[in-house]
Amino acid sequence: MRRNLLPVMALLLGTLFLFLGNGLHGLLLPVRGSAEGYSNEILGLLGTSWATGFVLGCFLAPKLVMRIGHVRAFSSFISLIAVIALMTGILVDQYWWVGLRALTGFCIAGTSMIIESWLNERATNESRGTIFSFYISITLIGVVGGQMLVGVVDPSTTILFMICGILYCLAMLPTTMSTAASPQPLKSVKLDLPSLYRNSPVSFVGILLIGIANGAYGTLGAVFGARAGLSPNMIAIMLSVTIFVGALMQFPAGKASDRTDRRYVLAALSAIAAVAALVLVLLQPHNHVVMIVFVTLYGAAANSLYPIAVAHANDFASSDEFVKVSGGLLLLFGIGTIIGPTIGGPVMTELGPYALFAVTAIAHVLLTGYAIYRSRLRAAVPVGDREHVPNIPVTASPMSTPESLTLDPRAAPLPPHEADQQANHPRASGEARP
Repeated sequence: MRRNLLPVMALLLGTLFLFLGNGLHGLLLPVRGSAEGYSNEILGLLGTSWATGFVLGCFLAPKLVMRIGHVRAFSSFISLIAVIALMTGILVDQYWWVGLRALTGFCIAGTSMIIESWLNERATNESRGTIFSFYISITLIGVVGGQMLVGVVDPSTTILFMICGILYCLAMLPTTMSTAASPQPLKSVKLDLPSLYRNSPVSFVGILLIGIANGAYGTLGAVFGARAGLSPNMIAIMLSVTIFVGALMQFPAGKASDRTDRRYVLAALSAIAAVAALVLVLLQPHNHVVMIVFVTLYGAAANSLYPIAVAHANDFASSDEFVKVSGGLLLLFGIGTIIGPTIGGPVMTELGPYALFAVTAIAHVLLTGYAIYRSRLRAAVPVGDREHVPNIPVTASPMSTPESLTLDPRAAPLPPHEADQQANHPRASGEARP
């Protein structure tokens, strides 16, 4: 394992600092914004603008990378993110924050694509699984660690914004100072949404609904906590626990879906998430322990849905279509993540903070019903012919980029002649230095 990870350790270290900054900044803005009295609509737009920028970055950032190179592009993106983090501490203004958050999402897409393409090129078919798993773990640790920092320092000061800037600058150092070879040009994924729907209607509709629910909670969960009377430290604990239990739940949920019709598992988990959300809406518990228990139950079910939906889509696709299918699902998830906070903010304003879970409950009820309906129209793929459920990170903003798909060990390996060409490329031997 050490032999597989040593060539990419600088990249992984930079990734850790990047996601520490992402976790901290992503939670700090709604917590500070709520304390400043910003409306639920504006706080929801923070998530909408970030997701919009991220989706646009997945399409447009590769062109910039190809134009100026990986190292220059990476340094530019990180510099902008660090500047924005510091500016949001200086310009405590809701409209500035919404605009800057979109630019942050765009830059995060660019930096993630560069890191993922670099990792992919340094990985062999034998080490790809190890590197992919370690990369997922790094993102999870980074986001949770960053969120927990919110409870360490008073969010009403500028200190946490400065810490964000420091973390982003540290994320730049390992990669820019590394002597590792620069990666090949970024790959483009041709998306075909009509074909994706024909391949798996449940995954198509389900991923969109999961994006709406996860986007609403991921963006407005901190706002809900603040409006419900939780301290910044308790808000960080609540959000971090939902990520952890969601990650842990992927293992039993994945095994269950490997042994039976995945649509039944999707329906069951969606029903559990809907019930937990409805209990919160109806009871509106004043006891914070009871509240966090039900939010944790919600997170365990809701955050384990995405990988099962992806696996279900790949059950009906050929092995060489994995990147195209998963890329389309990422786009649908991104669209859902844009819709969720846009709906959730006004609903919370009209009906109160607990109405956030009414939005997520509706999405999960629709997914439950549609999964059961489709299970009656189409037979499941035999167990022996399925792909195993992947372990996909469940961060607060669990979007990835198309480059991460080629890093996934389920992706088709390079043909022998292409693998030889890549291995013999001057940059692969370290002759070209960044």
